[in-house]
Amino acid sequence: MTSPHQPLLQMSGVFKRFGGLDALSGIELSVMPGQIYSIIGPNGAGKTTLFNLASCLLAPSSGQIVFNGEDITGLAAHQLSKRGMARTFQNLAVFKHETVIDNILTGMHAHLHTHIWSAAMFWGSARKAEIAARQEAEEIVEFLEIETIRDMPVGTLSYGLQKRVELGRALAMRPRLLLLDEMVSGMNQEETEDIARFILDIREERGVTVMMIEHDMGIVMDISDHVCVLNFGRKIANGTPSEVSANPEVVAAYLGLAAQDVQGLVA
Repeated sequence: MTSPHQPLLQMSGVFKRFGGLDALSGIELSVMPGQIYSIIGPNGAGKTTLFNLASCLLAPSSGQIVFNGEDITGLAAHQLSKRGMARTFQNLAVFKHETVIDNILTGMHAHLHTHIWSAAMFWGSARKAEIAARQEAEEIVEFLEIETIRDMPVGTLSYGLQKRVELGRALAMRPRLLLLDEMVSGMNQEETEDIARFILDIREERGVTVMMIEHDMGIVMDISDHVCVLNFGRKIANGTPSEVSANPEVVAAYLGLAAQDVQGLVA
C-alpha cells in the first residue's frame, strides 16, 4: 500500500517497440495519490499505447511499471481489477442490449466472492453480496445522475449517456486509480462540462486518483493537477497546466513548427 507521498503509479524507463518502431521511448512518470494527471499529445504520440501498458493490455519491451507499491510489469489485464485499477476506452465498450444498471453491476464481478452452491440457490452469502452490489450500483447511478434511464437498454441512449454508463461501470470496480481514455471525445459542450464535474467529484468525494488521455485542452487545463506531454513516443514536457502550455516544444508539437519559431507565441 502506497503512502500519500509515494507514487500510486510509476513508470521507469519504459519502452514499447512494434517491430522496428519505438512507440514509447524511455518513459518516466509518477502519478501521485489524489491527482488528476493528464496525458496529452498529437495523434500518434503514444498516449493509448501508454495506457495499454499501464492497464497491462500490453507488456513493455523493457522498463518497469509499479502500481500501489507492486511491480505489475507483465501481469494479465484481468489481474488489475482486484488491485484497484479501472479503465474506460476511447471506443465505447458497453453491453448495448443490457440495461444501465446491469452494465454497472458487471463492474463489480471481481469483488463478488460466493460459494458455487449458495450462488446457485441464491441464499446466504450470495444473497447478501447481491443485495450489497445492487445498493452500490444504485449509489453510482445517483452519483452520475442517470436515475431516469437506469432500466433502459444502453444501446438506445445517446453517445454521451453511454459514455457516462461506461464511467459508472468503471467506478463499480472500486478503483484507486481510474484511467479515462478520451472521455469527452464526441461530446457537446454541456456533456463535456458534466464529465469535468464528475471527474472532480470522483476525486473529491470518492477519493479516486484519475489519469486521463484527452484532446480537449479546455478540460485538461481546467481540472488537471499535472500534465505529461508525449510526441513521437517521447515525453517532451511535464508539469502543471500553466507550465506545459508555456513550453515552446509543446506548442511546436501541436502546431507542427520548429520550437525556435514559436518563442513569441508563448512569451
